[in-house]
Amino acid sequence: MQRKPFLLAGFLLFLAGAAAHAQSTQIKLDPAKTRVQWTLGDVLHTVEGTFQLKSGSIVFNPQTGEASGQIVVDAASGKSGNGIRDSKMKKDVLESGKYPEIVFTPRHVSGFVAGQESSTVQVAGDFNIHGATHPLTLTLPIGLKGTHLDAHTQFDLPYEQWGMKNPSTLFLKVSNTVQISITAVGELQASN
Repeated sequence: MQRKPFLLAGFLLFLAGAAAHAQSTQIKLDPAKTRVQWTLGDVLHTVEGTFQLKSGSIVFNPQTGEASGQIVVDAASGKSGNGIRDSKMKKDVLESGKYPEIVFTPRHVSGFVAGQESSTVQVAGDFNIHGATHPLTLTLPIGLKGTHLDAHTQFDLPYEQWGMKNPSTLFLKVSNTVQISITAVGELQASN
């Protein structure tokens, strides 16, 4: 007779675990519609360019905030409209032959409220670029229409402080940080 309470307790724990797992939410980004842009200031003018998103998925539990997934950018896809400058950026600064991907791995999501059409979400995680990982928290105003999601964030990337070469020359001095701006488009889905 003592087995019944243990079986019942085990069954309830199983159901609680399944319910917690079923409560996870996934954001799947559309690489064709997501824009990753960068801006680098120099003495004479501002240089702007883009990178291509390879893939992006964030899975999180809205109750606990626990998150996983990856947002992956192709480091060799950087373009500014000037082939010589782009080649130097990929070869000397990013070393994209050696470090082909820039990856953000989310660890925690806060501020998400299911059912709201707009909210501001904080996503904390690890940002890996040029072979090194750095903590990064992104603030994203998001808009939802059904399952369609739009989000935008920007942050300054201290590339020189993070071990990358500053491409300044004797006559051309550039900032030691680059501004990254991301406009993300994706779908919000229940995750199993």
